[in-house]
Amino acid sequence: MDERESFSSRLGFILISAGCAIGLGNVWRFPYITGKYGGAAFVLIYLLFLVILGLPVMVTELAVGRASQRSMALSFHVLEPAGSKWHWYSYLGFAGNYLLMMFYTVIAGWLLYYFVKMLRGDFMGLDSAGVAEQFSQMQARPGVMAIYMVIVVCIGMLVCAQGLRNGVERVNKVMMLCLLALMLVLAVNSITLEGAGEGLKFYLQPNFRNLMYDAQGNWILGEAIFAAMGQAFFTLSLGIGAIAIFGSYIGKEHRLTGEALRIGVLDTCVAFVAGLIIFPACSAFGVPTGEGPSLVFVTLPNIFDHMPMGRLWGALFFLFLSFAALSTIIAVFENIISFCMDKGWSRKKAVLVNFIWVLILSMPCVLGSNLWAAFRPLGMDISGIEDFLVSQNILPLGSLLYLLFCVSKRGWGWDAFLAEANAGSGLRFPAATRFYVTYVLPLIVLFIFVMGYWNTFWKG
Repeated sequence: MDERESFSSRLGFILISAGCAIGLGNVWRFPYITGKYGGAAFVLIYLLFLVILGLPVMVTELAVGRASQRSMALSFHVLEPAGSKWHWYSYLGFAGNYLLMMFYTVIAGWLLYYFVKMLRGDFMGLDSAGVAEQFSQMQARPGVMAIYMVIVVCIGMLVCAQGLRNGVERVNKVMMLCLLALMLVLAVNSITLEGAGEGLKFYLQPNFRNLMYDAQGNWILGEAIFAAMGQAFFTLSLGIGAIAIFGSYIGKEHRLTGEALRIGVLDTCVAFVAGLIIFPACSAFGVPTGEGPSLVFVTLPNIFDHMPMGRLWGALFFLFLSFAALSTIIAVFENIISFCMDKGWSRKKAVLVNFIWVLILSMPCVLGSNLWAAFRPLGMDISGIEDFLVSQNILPLGSLLYLLFCVSKRGWGWDAFLAEANAGSGLRFPAATRFYVTYVLPLIVLFIFVMGYWNTFWKG
């Protein structure tokens, strides 16, 4: 068997693992749900759930990867008791990676396209309706979306083709450092805008009434708490083995709780600074934060159009968003390729075959807003179906499986998990949390899964 690749530095592991977690959930979803559910008070609730929900699940996934030294293709085979069937999940998890890329690569293509449009000044002088029309026109042009999707897939696969150290680690280090630098520059620009103070106050000064009641006086505390739980859970890209693969590339010098905490802190910092970019700018120009695609593709281009040097700031913002999306794409591609390599393929073959399949399987999402727009199973377009299958099904169920595998006597077991998590130096995973991790946390994850269906199909 070939010697397994490894990171050249601990910094590479932290940045790449954080890059997998950092994505559109940080810079797209986090600001609008924070604006919807009370600002600073919501951020505090979110941070609490990040610690008690997200980090323990991340430690279990890292532990499975490091102990097995394999991707999800074989990690359960290596660690499970003889005769058990935990490894059956590996194929569903692999499908989850593919489903995620089937729409994520298309959205990343939108971001690259808007970066080009900002550089060209296509939004200058347009009113809100004109900016919204630009987005509608893009979605109506499958050729344009396909071209930019292909560019994204080519970038991701070319990086992975160079290997872990020479490709994934080297490129992600540069991209993540550029992403962080761009964020700081954009945040400083937004904070210094005239009229930014109200947005900063909303975002940084907790007002728990805003968490309990919306602008119409309706009680929203329960909805806000569930939204915080969901954001804390989904922001770390848990449950599909994308974190476990990077655990498989590291040694046992450092305990995994500390590593998970560092990844979580970096992920949270990106989300927090995204809020520092968006809330002051929205306040300065008197516009709501928006929701879903409208925030990024309608609201923010409007703001940049009215901002001094807005063409430059808008281009930098969409470049930053592109880096955030590409960091996740490269990480998930590496997980897909490693899965195939653990099944006996060479890296070259894995890259070539998966490059073709990702291109083919991403086309339904490209066509879902134009030629196939009438195809709406369950009342959703194609990208909505793909997102629902991943976000509301595979991620929570996969995370639940990793949890149960690490605490169940019929799985890997608590003692083996704890020994792996606490191998090395650094912050220990507390043994006193056994009851919580074994009995309470799985119920919370199951609750998130059920509530996802409730909100999608039955709410209201």
